Amino acid sequence: MELGIYTFVEATKNPITGIKYGDAQRMKNLLEEIELADSLGLDVFAIGEHHRKEFLVSSPAVVLAAAAVKTKNIRLSSAVTVLSSNDPVRVFQDFATLDLLSEGRAEIMAGRGSFIESFPLFGYDLNDYDALFSEKLELLIKLNKSEKVTWTGKYRSSFNNLGIYPRPHQKEIPIWIAVGGTPESAIRAGRLGLPLALAIIGGSPQNFVPFTKLYKDTFIENGHDPLQLQLGINSHVFVADTTEEAVEIFYPPYADLMTTIGRERGWSGMTKAQFEMMRTKNGSLLVGSPDEVAEKIIYEHQLFGNTRFLAQMSVGTIPHEKMLRSIELFGKIVAPKVREYVKKKSS
Repeated sequence: MELGIYTFVEATKNPITGIKYGDAQRMKNLLEEIELADSLGLDVFAIGEHHRKEFLVSSPAVVLAAAAVKTKNIRLSSAVTVLSSNDPVRVFQDFATLDLLSEGRAEIMAGRGSFIESFPLFGYDLNDYDALFSEKLELLIKLNKSEKVTWTGKYRSSFNNLGIYPRPHQKEIPIWIAVGGTPESAIRAGRLGLPLALAIIGGSPQNFVPFTKLYKDTFIENGHDPLQLQLGINSHVFVADTTEEAVEIFYPPYADLMTTIGRERGWSGMTKAQFEMMRTKNGSLLVGSPDEVAEKIIYEHQLFGNTRFLAQMSVGTIPHEKMLRSIELFGKIVAPKVREYVKKKSS
């Protein structure tokens, strides 16, 4: 099972320390995090696309390109590319360029996006939310498979037998579909035979088992090779030397950001009691000591049989040195324990 990290590159103030890194400093910190993850042998580092003040990166491919020249082995992905409000041709060109810079380590994690700011920003109607994604995904797949492409669609201008350049270093860039749990999304990914990345950031992981089964069943029913099936689980994670330290560091910024975003969506504020419930075995949070986090990743692997797990550690601003320590513990202790379990299970 592949193990890695993803981030939305928060640009918020830590509610305890009062720290708010300048944007240039936060970018510098981010590149340090990616370099560390690479040196520890983690498999993937992914960066989200957002267009709001809480998050710094609006163009993941640009930042990943900077990381490409500072790393050697780690795969570099978006998490996600908001494809509904992007031009698939430009997305493909950007990630093909990243693939060349990284000598074949680029990936695209395509999603519809959980925030809506990009739609008015780029002139799209939010009522076309799903139709935009469906059509643009179809075009992105065509661009990935063929150098010369002819296209006719509703939401993007047509073109006839045009070459799309540059071509990536890989034969094709891996395209993952990132979803939050709607059955239609599982069916779409399964029908197309694409890898699925499922974000579990609330509720009980057990509740998502039927969703992943629907994806797997649809994948096989549409004639795709079961051995090629890839399923990723993305979750909120923080690791410290002790449980108490992990909670002390992670809870204040996590609760602050989740409460801010929750208010926009009509949710109640995050409480400590809710947080602790989410940290239990049947909750969505993986926050604690290395052993606790490893055990919960293994538990979720038992539920889903997933081939990838990505940890979002920066949900709200974490002091940089604490973030580096969390990545270090994840790479040096958590990852080996999980890999050893998976290896024994498959042997």
